Amino acid sequence: MSELHLQVNKLSKDFGGLRAVNNVTFEINGPELIGMIGPNGAGKTTVTNLLDGALIPSSGTVYLNGVRIDGKKPYQIAREGLGRTFQVTRSFRRMTVLENLLVPGMALKATSNRKEQEEKAWEVLEFLTFEHLANEYARTLSGGQQKLLELGRLLMLDPNIIILDEPFAGVHPKLMEKIYEYINTVNARGKAFILISHDMDTIFTLSKRLLVLHFGTLIADGTPNEVRSNPDVIEAYLGEDEEEYDSSKSEVNVQQMTEETEEGGTE
Repeated sequence: MSELHLQVNKLSKDFGGLRAVNNVTFEINGPELIGMIGPNGAGKTTVTNLLDGALIPSSGTVYLNGVRIDGKKPYQIAREGLGRTFQVTRSFRRMTVLENLLVPGMALKATSNRKEQEEKAWEVLEFLTFEHLANEYARTLSGGQQKLLELGRLLMLDPNIIILDEPFAGVHPKLMEKIYEYINTVNARGKAFILISHDMDTIFTLSKRLLVLHFGTLIADGTPNEVRSNPDVIEAYLGEDEEEYDSSKSEVNVQQMTEETEEGGTE
């Protein structure tokens, strides 16, 4: 298995006078399955954009397998082994599903052999049980199928760390189960995941570790059970004052957390 270590140290991002991400520090060691949660506006997507190179940090560093990647361009970071999907899917709508899968592989290496890439694409299609849609145009796919296609394009890059931004949003329950299964399967093959989702039932069940952001600050990093009972997390989601914290509410109700995050829409 390839080396797999992500080190995020005091990562910050300012937009004018607003600090959207504030001194976020965490590490990923090996094929961890991590959920990143927080109320709307907590900074989850901004952190993702800093990790994949869409944004340049105001301060702090990010190292992937010993290589400093903060400040690099997204394609350079992808070549180092970190890939991500987007909250709003971004397929090439006038290209077929198969052609969509070929793009990342051919772009990753200018000398890529088309035949080898096609063989790899068919392997990904088989893995996603998507072979029957290979020659369909991407624009004809449902929202859930678009999510699967984007996951497939990411698998063509074969990254060590995969960031999925709202992979379950607007997805039919049956397709959600497929995505859930694929995440577990790819994770078992030695890949690390960071999942960003407002689907609290799924994120708490699927993740082995949770990072909780609030106003751009990392307020908790632990197992789902530890996070559920963390007073700072309860206050962030439910608005309780620390002085009024009631020990009888020592666990965050997952349904309440879901409703709280969905009220304001998706970040």
